[in-house]
Amino acid sequence: MQQYKVAVVGACGAVGQEMIKTLEQRGFPVSELVPLDVAAKVGTFVAYKGGQVVVREAKKGAFVGVDFALFSAGSDASIELAPAAAAEGAVVIDNSAAWRMDPSVPLVVPEVNPQALDAHKGIIANPNCSTIQMLVAAKPIHDAFKIKRIVVSTYQAVSGTGAPAIEELKKQAAAFVKGEKIESEVYPRQILFNALPHIDLFLDNGYTKEEMKMVNETHKILDPDIAVCPTAVRVPVFRGHSESINIETERPFTLEAVRALLEKAPGIKLMDDASKQVYPTALDADGRDETFVGRLRLDPTVPHGLNMWVVSDNLRKGAALNAVQIAETLVARGYKRRS
Repeated sequence: MQQYKVAVVGACGAVGQEMIKTLEQRGFPVSELVPLDVAAKVGTFVAYKGGQVVVREAKKGAFVGVDFALFSAGSDASIELAPAAAAEGAVVIDNSAAWRMDPSVPLVVPEVNPQALDAHKGIIANPNCSTIQMLVAAKPIHDAFKIKRIVVSTYQAVSGTGAPAIEELKKQAAAFVKGEKIESEVYPRQILFNALPHIDLFLDNGYTKEEMKMVNETHKILDPDIAVCPTAVRVPVFRGHSESINIETERPFTLEAVRALLEKAPGIKLMDDASKQVYPTALDADGRDETFVGRLRLDPTVPHGLNMWVVSDNLRKGAALNAVQIAETLVARGYKRRS
């Protein structure tokens, strides 16, 4: 079996660590793992296949001989280093928002639009976590019944903000138990025992950047004619995003037909039996690769309406797993090293 030299940029971060873990767990054929991070992290180690691999500096020249470069170091690093990595021959799979809406860069969910990979020019964008899980669930429904409108409310874990947000939730919980004052630094309000309808910056239209990502990325990945109305909410969950999704289709359907589609769709696990209180939660998705779907029910207020509840691990399918799956799909579609 052919093997590939794989770099992970941002290797010491939460998503970078998850990328390395995912490469190992899925048995991706890695000839050499090259963990890269900022200069302050150089000389530290990351765990891989029972050993320790030393972290090198992410900079120009670090990608010579690399086949795939998985980036999760933020937009600034991606803007600076992704073109350099591509120029050095690597295929960049970038988890930041830097390249997602660039018309020359494919934005890919392998279960939804793998054909877009064939047009890449060295950089491929990983979509936003909340968009990924929504579109994995929506794709089979759209193919069969043509979606015309989506109204989505997200309930997103603090890990989507990064390690400081995880620590803030832990500290707030500890302070509450001790009866101490609860401090908020990462979020504008207390996140413990709360829900914040505010993810990323507010825009002039009243929506946040996170919400508009879901609109714009759906149009680029799935269909520009789908109307998308999102509300993104941060909740005090460590890991795993949940979404309440209302779909209106052009063609009629039955719940039985939708269930049958979802049961055989790639990447989906159906958990839908209200009589036995079977439905997915964030804890069900923790550490899992699947996108979980449940609470399927008809919406009687529109001619062809469907409600569903979709849950996914935002660090896995929402980030690391999708990036690794892109690399796997490239290999399956006949990857050849760029010169």
